Amino acid sequence: MVGAILKGALISFSAVGASMDMTSSPNVIVFQFNPETISHDWTEATTGASGTDPLMNFSPLATSGVPSERFSFTLILDSDEQLADAGLDLISASEAKLNGIYAQLSALEMLQFPVTSAVSVLVGQVSAAANAAGLGQSAYQYILVPVSEVPVVLFVWGLQRIVPVRVTGLTVKETLYNVLLNPTHAEVEISLTVLTPNELAAVAGPMSKIASMAYSYNQGLRQARAAENLAQSATSVLGMLPISL
Repeated sequence: MVGAILKGALISFSAVGASMDMTSSPNVIVFQFNPETISHDWTEATTGASGTDPLMNFSPLATSGVPSERFSFTLILDSDEQLADAGLDLISASEAKLNGIYAQLSALEMLQFPVTSAVSVLVGQVSAAANAAGLGQSAYQYILVPVSEVPVVLFVWGLQRIVPVRVTGLTVKETLYNVLLNPTHAEVEISLTVLTPNELAAVAGPMSKIASMAYSYNQGLRQARAAENLAQSATSVLGMLPISL
């Protein structure tokens, strides 16, 4: 007997007040329908050195980081499915009848909106205290922090792909509406950029640790699967090389 199909999801945590912890309410967006196709794009890692003088020994393989990784896909949202499941979830069905898919669309849109950074709040308090003490702008003018940050998002696609990303593109095409002109069907094109370890090092709060663990987990699985492939094909391919390894 085949089990239920796993559904993809996007998960983020937003700051509550001046702090962010695991008690913060997560924004969990479970895909109503899994996309049929996903584009997985790569851009080479930044070159570690530059120059054309052969005497300088610049390696053509040198890099200063990891390659850039992106995902893009289209989600289908349809309130008819929720209405059809009224017997299982009356509350969701009532929401869908009144507001269509506004709740799902709003949850996706919030992934692009900045939330107040805990570090920014702290710096703001220090700045205010400095002004009150008569220290003026010079007391904090060299503290450079973002006023706000967009949330870190986890892209979950099965058990072997859980990666920290930033939502870099969101295009919504609404195609059907109810009598209140609330959208009932839409196609949402989503673009995600995977956050690298160097980028995650600059992220504040507990979400940084979660995101870093997700990146390491995904990279570890990738290395393990690559090793399995090497074991399967190494003998036949290496035997064709004109050298002995």
